[in-house]
Amino acid sequence: MPRGVAASGGSAKRPSMPGADELFRATAAQAKGEDTATASGRVKHDEKMTVYVTAAELLAVEQARLQLRGELGRTVDRGRFVRAALAVALADLEVRGTSSDVARRLSEQ
Repeated sequence: MPRGVAASGGSAKRPSMPGADELFRATAAQAKGEDTATASGRVKHDEKMTVYVTAAELLAVEQARLQLRGELGRTVDRGRFVRAALAVALADLEVRGTSSDVARRLSEQ
């Protein structure tokens, strides 16, 4: 039997597990104030939103993602691509209001 496991109801010593402070501690780069998002391109997001798309829309996103990967030489996942497109649409809406591309598209539907 593995160490610390009792065969039957004995007083086995529980394995030592790290606490929350250890599990969620800042990395050395974060502690120094460095921007770790630029290194990997991945950031922790607190909110989640599910969006359903057609097969054609998903294919278009994948093709755009692969095009950007080929031309920029960087891995761009679908989440990053969608967040970037959302940021562009929101900025355009803020600047141009109902004349923005997203407002025009929504009014056409």
